[in-house]
Amino acid sequence: MAERQALTVRFPSALLGLAKGVRNDGESLNDVIVKAVDREIRRRRGLHALDEIDRIREQVKQESGIQPDSTPMIRELREGIGRRE
Repeated sequence: MAERQALTVRFPSALLGLAKGVRNDGESLNDVIVKAVDREIRRRRGLHALDEIDRIREQVKQESGIQPDSTPMIRELREGIGRRE
């Protein structure tokens, strides 16, 4: 188990009540909060990655223009047209 550190967090009363109400049997309020923070960190990292992808996509578009649709070429390759043997 990872090392844990103590932290004091002040919750709005209503939110704390909701958090206590969603615990599973044998799950502590601490467990609920740790899982929620972990999910939020992963969500924010994912959003950051999407923003970075959009930035790079826009940069490539500015540098080389809109690329043609590759669907017809992929279909041809699947059907064996133009394949090297």
